[in-house]
Amino acid sequence: MSIRGLHHVQLAAPKGSEPLLREFYEGVLGLREAPKPPELAERGGVWFRGDGVEVHLGIEEDFRPARKAHPAFLVDDLAAYGDEVPDELLPGYRRIYVSDPVGNRIELLQPV
Repeated sequence: MSIRGLHHVQLAAPKGSEPLLREFYEGVLGLREAPKPPELAERGGVWFRGDGVEVHLGIEEDFRPARKAHPAFLVDDLAAYGDEVPDELLPGYRRIYVSDPVGNRIELLQPV
């Protein structure tokens, strides 16, 4: 038995935040909204997909943003995502951290 890959990353979000999440994950990160199965769509939240990446944002009643745990996305142009000064603490990558509109930590990595 072995792991064959990663299907998706699940993050939490507060009720009613779907429009803000769409603006960030589609508009800023360039992911596409993915349809949820009808039974899951009733719970709220939103899913996004990109090339080899899937992120699910589920509604959590007592929401607290993830400040340490985070997904790390590979990007082609780190400068396109903000003015933050990248660090080079991870060998082979330049990286920055951003927050989604509900406060979840997101790491963006560009190979050097």
